[in-house]
Amino acid sequence: MIGVVAATASGRTAATALSAAWPGEIQVFTGEKASDDLREAWRICESVVSFLAVGATVRVLAPLLGHKTTDPAVVCVDEGMQFAVALLGGHHGANELATRVSGVLGCAPVVTTASDAVGRTPLDTLGADLGFTVENPWLLAQVGAAVLSGVPYEVHDHGSWPLPAMPDNPRPDGSGPEVLIRIDDRIATPAYSPELIYRPPSLIVGVGSARGVSAREVGELIDTALEGLSPLSVRCVATVDLKADEEGILQAAAERGWEVVTYPAQVLATVEVPNPSEIVRAEVGTPSVAEAAALHAARSQGRGGDLVVQKRKSANATVAVARLSPKGRLAIIGLGPGARDLLTPRAVHSLQRASVVVGLDQYVDQIRDLLRPGTRVIESGLGQEEERARSAVREAERGHAVALIGSGDAGVYAMASPALEFASETIDVDGVPGITAAVAASNLLGAPLGHDHAYISLSDLHTPWEVIERRVRAVAEGDFTVCFYNPRSKARDWQLSAALAILAGHRPSDTPVGFVRNATRPDQAMTLTTLGEADPAWVNQVDMFTVVLVGSSRSHTIAGRFVTPRGYQWSSS
Repeated sequence: MIGVVAATASGRTAATALSAAWPGEIQVFTGEKASDDLREAWRICESVVSFLAVGATVRVLAPLLGHKTTDPAVVCVDEGMQFAVALLGGHHGANELATRVSGVLGCAPVVTTASDAVGRTPLDTLGADLGFTVENPWLLAQVGAAVLSGVPYEVHDHGSWPLPAMPDNPRPDGSGPEVLIRIDDRIATPAYSPELIYRPPSLIVGVGSARGVSAREVGELIDTALEGLSPLSVRCVATVDLKADEEGILQAAAERGWEVVTYPAQVLATVEVPNPSEIVRAEVGTPSVAEAAALHAARSQGRGGDLVVQKRKSANATVAVARLSPKGRLAIIGLGPGARDLLTPRAVHSLQRASVVVGLDQYVDQIRDLLRPGTRVIESGLGQEEERARSAVREAERGHAVALIGSGDAGVYAMASPALEFASETIDVDGVPGITAAVAASNLLGAPLGHDHAYISLSDLHTPWEVIERRVRAVAEGDFTVCFYNPRSKARDWQLSAALAILAGHRPSDTPVGFVRNATRPDQAMTLTTLGEADPAWVNQVDMFTVVLVGSSRSHTIAGRFVTPRGYQWSSS
């Protein structure tokens, strides 16, 4: 919940705007004393927007400050609604909240955290979305300052995790770093000073036991098995489902803050292990519990896994440890129709989360300024869509955090389909929606997509014209509004006229037709006409950057705007 504290009429008006924009997220505090409201919002809310001066907010909250990782994020907005200042918890929600507030109120976000100011990945949140734990957080400020100051450093990632872009600061002479950032589940003597250590959730502890085993016995066996490995890297404890209620296992895991996951014996029986036991098979239906459960959990939660500690036994328990290979990440991002303010915040975040960006060269140029330093770019020209899709998937399969970009929405005549045809279960895929050219054009023309509609590509490079023509006739007979993508090129100069002629045979001559080229871009051009009056000369100027919208028989023009009625019977009562 976001607590909003307002003391003036201007603040209350802005609070109302935030409530309308984010229904269900906002709790507004408008009591008699703003200082009391601010303290209460701090106490019960995850973040706070204060429509008070920065100084006043600081004086009220200063005695309440604990730690930035647990305190609410705080944003201050001035009386004139010019600035949204990320005051407290910049990397823990305030920077993002300041940007969101600015998007609603039209003010400018003020972000002063050093890494964000220079576009670097902040170290205090590095790997937070992957489950990393910082073993020595007291070094964050020192190492972060060194990195920002250009001190030579390196990132040693033992597990090939899908990290955001992390450029090294190499020495001109090629000698080693002064600072090390290590991502590792192994305990070792630091080789550098300082050495910032992140513990990734890479280890699965498999446990089997006799009935009635004590938590102490299980816990001591686990601790022995983890010698040389960090308990901070334990992802979970895995066992057979017959042990789902085994108190000794549950308690030992709970004491260490670990989740317990269980699997059916018939599933574990399919896992090949180095130390099977026919006695165990006879008792529980699988020749292995500890090793099989650890391996199966690692392989089902990652892109693979191997035993790092084979089965160890005590009188009543067995333990094994597996290390998973983390899945790479592929974000398939729609950049929208071209205007920067129609690029979604989620798309910007995903671009900045990536270490590799793959895309058409002209689309990469659109967003190059948003990429973090050190981002590797793989770009190519028109006609190489399949290779871009393969390259993006290949990079993700290697464990990288990859962004595959395209215009509009990635799932509409864009890169999502070819990429997903190549993607296996060994990578995580995140589809990031974008505003399509059709939606952008529709809003420029009026409301042509107000009722049932269809999209058809007129390109016959991969789809025979006979198939396209059959689809156009089906749309015409079904009386759908239609949006034509890829309507015309130098090599395909007759398909659009043929499609319009088919539609003209099924709907009135005054049916609206809209042509929009480069929607929302600086050279945007649009024409609104009708089926009967479509100028052949204008049609001949249509190209691959144009979308064409043709109304249904019920579409009409009102005050120069293309409207397709929603079809409801509106009531005045």
